[in-house]
Amino acid sequence: MDISFTRLLMSKAGALPSLGIRLTTDIGLPRNRIRSLHLDNISTRPTNCSTDCPKEEKKKKKKKKKKKVIVITGPTGSGKSRLALNLAKRLDGEIISADSVQIYRGLDIGSAKPTLAEQKMVPHHLINILNPSEEYSAGQFFEDARKATNEVLSKGKVPLVTGGTGLYLRWFIYGKPEVPKASVDVTYEVCSELKHLQEKDKWDEAVELVVKAGDSKARTIPLNNWYRLRRSLEIIRSAGVPPSAFAVPYESFKKQPAFEQRCSDPAEKDLDFDFICLFLTSPRVDLYRAIDLRCEEMLRETEGLLSEASWLLDIGLRPNMSSATRAIGYRQAMKYLLECRNYGGRSTADSFIAFLYEFQKASRNFAKRQMTWFRSEFLYHWIDSSSPLDGVVDFICSAYEQTEKLMVPNNLLMTKNAPVRQKNYELKSYRTQNMIFKKETDCRHVLDWVWRTQRKLAE
Repeated sequence: MDISFTRLLMSKAGALPSLGIRLTTDIGLPRNRIRSLHLDNISTRPTNCSTDCPKEEKKKKKKKKKKKVIVITGPTGSGKSRLALNLAKRLDGEIISADSVQIYRGLDIGSAKPTLAEQKMVPHHLINILNPSEEYSAGQFFEDARKATNEVLSKGKVPLVTGGTGLYLRWFIYGKPEVPKASVDVTYEVCSELKHLQEKDKWDEAVELVVKAGDSKARTIPLNNWYRLRRSLEIIRSAGVPPSAFAVPYESFKKQPAFEQRCSDPAEKDLDFDFICLFLTSPRVDLYRAIDLRCEEMLRETEGLLSEASWLLDIGLRPNMSSATRAIGYRQAMKYLLECRNYGGRSTADSFIAFLYEFQKASRNFAKRQMTWFRSEFLYHWIDSSSPLDGVVDFICSAYEQTEKLMVPNNLLMTKNAPVRQKNYELKSYRTQNMIFKKETDCRHVLDWVWRTQRKLAE
């Protein structure tokens, strides 16, 4: 074999394996066998070679495009439900409620549940699915909300997850922790252990029992939330560690970064959906005024919040007995009506105004906690709810169609720390200014209703 031909043969070696040809360097190979390879017709460009063609391989391994999910949240009274309804009509979407009270049947006014007309206009999910005596966890919400999201996407529609329950939304986006389920024996043991304490209304003693068992955070559990207290003890007895050991980090696929290390562009690539997360709010004083008015409106009609609270009492529930009766508005209204029943159905205007004040104060404090929670949730873009609704809807619709990084225009942007920079005296000197119940005569129809409906139920 001449040297020039051998070099030519070796130069073609990159192509031969792809054709199933085995190259031999046997000098004794007959020339006619080598010529029969038709080397002149073989391309010297390698094919199906991943090491030499990184661009080609990247194209083949390109990840499947994530489906988009819009998440709208904000403090109570910020207008998120109205925004979601308008967006759903524009984008042909369906609304998935992330509200821990709207899941209950019969709790319509106090939870600001969508009206029947609105529910017919746009399909809603996860409302009216439980009775008020039943409990519902963030884990159950994760399962139900993810199922509803996939159902909406399968129909080619846009999922709009809307609500103000922070833990629900965090688990929905990042996933839920793998908390161990208690065995039948453990459940029976824990229930027996706490049952006599609950029957004797010894909440503090029950809390200390769980603290001694290993959950130092049991003292932060809301008063009379026996479900959470029982669940905490079940986890300790099953896993040997408190529930906090299974807390969901900000990124379920990575260790949660320190607060000072967080940025506005987290590893969203690790999430299974392309989330468009929006937090709707307004300057604190304006928000508080809106909340106060909203509380009044829930009580203006006697067939509103008070009627629903009376129904809860009639079916045997009491304040703080369940998730539904711990809800802001219902808890205060039930206590007020119990006092009225204790006085033979009588109530004074001062008593009613005092109840209204407690309702408003609790609602404002809840809004403050919501803002604190979501201020540390870095996926959310803050939107000024005082901006014209049409402008906000147009922006979100445009953001849904775009592929580049979402940027909120300055005319719609609400700075996260704006409430902190707000003049302190505006908040410290804040006083409720009722717009509906200004004087005693404004309460007369409510007091008449209380007398008619509660005196026959007086204990």
